[in-house]
Amino acid sequence: MSTVAVRSAQLPPAVPITVRRFRQPKKNIPQTKVERDHILGTIRKYLETAKLVPPAPLDEMRYHAEKIVADNNFNPIYRDYIGVLLSNELWRETLATIPYEKRLLLMPKCLRVESKCPAPFDEFGLLCKQCGLCTIQDFQNEAEKLGYAVLVAEGSAIVMSLIQTGKIEAIVGISCLPVLERTFPYVEAAAIPAVAVPLLQDDCIDTTVDIDWVWDYIHLTSEDKTRRLNLNKLHEDVREWFTRDSLDALLGKPHDRTEEIAREWLARAGNRWRPFLTVASYQALREDPEGPLSDSLKKAAIAVECFHKASLVHDDIEDNDAQRYGEATLHAEHGMPVALNVGDLLIGEGYRLLADSDVRADFRTEMLKIAAVGQRELCRGQGAELLWNNHPVALSSAQVLEIFRSKTAPAFEVALKIGAALSGRLDEVEEALHEYSEALGIAYQIHDDLDDLGDDSATDNTVAIRPSIVLALIRERGKGEIKDTMEKLWNGELKESPDKATIRAWAESSTAHEKAMLLLESYKEQAVRSLQGVDNANLKGLLRRVIGKIFNDLEIKGWCREFEVKNATAEAKEAGAVATPAPEPAAAPAA
Repeated sequence: MSTVAVRSAQLPPAVPITVRRFRQPKKNIPQTKVERDHILGTIRKYLETAKLVPPAPLDEMRYHAEKIVADNNFNPIYRDYIGVLLSNELWRETLATIPYEKRLLLMPKCLRVESKCPAPFDEFGLLCKQCGLCTIQDFQNEAEKLGYAVLVAEGSAIVMSLIQTGKIEAIVGISCLPVLERTFPYVEAAAIPAVAVPLLQDDCIDTTVDIDWVWDYIHLTSEDKTRRLNLNKLHEDVREWFTRDSLDALLGKPHDRTEEIAREWLARAGNRWRPFLTVASYQALREDPEGPLSDSLKKAAIAVECFHKASLVHDDIEDNDAQRYGEATLHAEHGMPVALNVGDLLIGEGYRLLADSDVRADFRTEMLKIAAVGQRELCRGQGAELLWNNHPVALSSAQVLEIFRSKTAPAFEVALKIGAALSGRLDEVEEALHEYSEALGIAYQIHDDLDDLGDDSATDNTVAIRPSIVLALIRERGKGEIKDTMEKLWNGELKESPDKATIRAWAESSTAHEKAMLLLESYKEQAVRSLQGVDNANLKGLLRRVIGKIFNDLEIKGWCREFEVKNATAEAKEAGAVATPAPEPAAAPAA
């Protein structure tokens, strides 16, 4: 029997996954990244209408933090944390106007892996040895390259002495909530813009932080003309282009029933992430990112969605799926021959929209080539999975990630590069967009795997064997009966597949879920790092924000509910044992 060779993906560099740490956050900090991102997004939306000017007095910060908690039904124990994030966002625009060389990046030494860290100390703090075991090295190198002063130390006295020299006009810090509360008066007295990303623990050893938030604040600059763009509004605008009325206005009325079915399928539900990415890369690279969006851009974005919707038609047939978006798949509704033909029509429609674009001929040529190369790569990736289905064998997690890289990433790359080509600046950013797309595509697919296994409300609650990062990790990490069962599942020897609740329980007990979450964050971080060599501040800033936008809007079903149950149970037990103390005043950030 022949087997299909599947390559192994190269895992993210710089912060090795083998030593990357996962620790449960302190109970007064939201327990999952999904929840923390959601809270930050809520705060940013709140500040779009609230009239707040920094520096806000502590009483005012407390009032607004409590209002955000009440209005959104957040756990009141998160009030101080929300107060810190609120103050950070108040200073965001001011920080962006201050040159990098006038800023201090202040990090705590507890970010290091204490048992393995080779770095010595002097009177100013930690002297990083660039061993790659923690994030200090990456933050320090990037900040110093931009022009920051960097200090890995504790204590308000050092900070105040640096401020008094007049050379430091803003601080980007990382610290735990108790330290932030104690040092707030010093920074308030100095009236210096300061943002601080809260540590997820406060026990002063082997602590962790939301890495993408640190990168975001480090790179804030007024040179980024896109930083004020409302990505929520931009995404809503893009989705509006896919109503039937908008599509008919831009593309003309369908000529026959086949085209009518294709148009209906194109207008059917979807996140529209790929056309959104096309618009985002174009906005980042154009001269006037706040100007009106042309019909040429809209048609290019619709072309990208045509390619995506065609791939879904074919995927559903290949996977024998009966439902998509909670409705019948196209082949279930119209039959396989019609569905195949409609998918082919959508591919042709995508190329037609690009070829008819009212832009320079060389721009059209670039867009057509990007689409053709991407289509070829996507088919090769899908082909690897289909051929594997004919003769399934157990896949390692690295092999599954390679399938993700070749199957999912090309669609993101096509979307981003078409936007760049339309701006006329593809040559400047082509390699960075390739690396960014690979990391983003893999992260998206990991998230999708976690989401699929969390959705226990689906009609079919059994788990089908397919290249899944969670299933691969359970097989690698499970022991005893779990490992034996997973081997049989991969080899097709089980008469009945486990249900999703069972798989989730196995993923938790084997640490496969924890590892998958670490991989998700690692690839999101790798996407951010891929932009380090890009000189264009607009592209750097906007694509970093795009990562937050995409993953803020996604929800991993099931897993988060389980965390909430665990947290609620733990809190109930603690409340029964000891009286709950009154909350401290809401902390405001300092470094």
